[in-house]
Amino acid sequence: MCGLCGIAGADVASLAGRLEPMIASLAHRGPDGEGRTTAPSRGCVLGHRRLSVIDLGAGSAQPMSSPDGRRVLAYNGELYNYRELREELVRGGARFRTQGDTEVVLEALSAWGE
Repeated sequence: MCGLCGIAGADVASLAGRLEPMIASLAHRGPDGEGRTTAPSRGCVLGHRRLSVIDLGAGSAQPMSSPDGRRVLAYNGELYNYRELREELVRGGARFRTQGDTEVVLEALSAWGE
């Protein structure tokens, strides 16, 4: 099971240095990789420890950004019907870079909202 951490709030820039120890503390949750993204202007920093299950490639590392950079997702779970949703999104014009479910969740949020 992956591990997620983050900080959100108005003063996130001064707290961003705390992200590295948070990610390190989750090493047992995701031995296959780690990632981080900082967006102090948006009031958040995210960290992720990865346990690769579906798409083992580096392209599925998280946090994952949408192609336009507007959205970032750190996700822990498995979307069981991601293939069907992916096909529906492709019919609507979506293009995918990976074979994983995380990108499907990210694209679905972009296409359909919450």
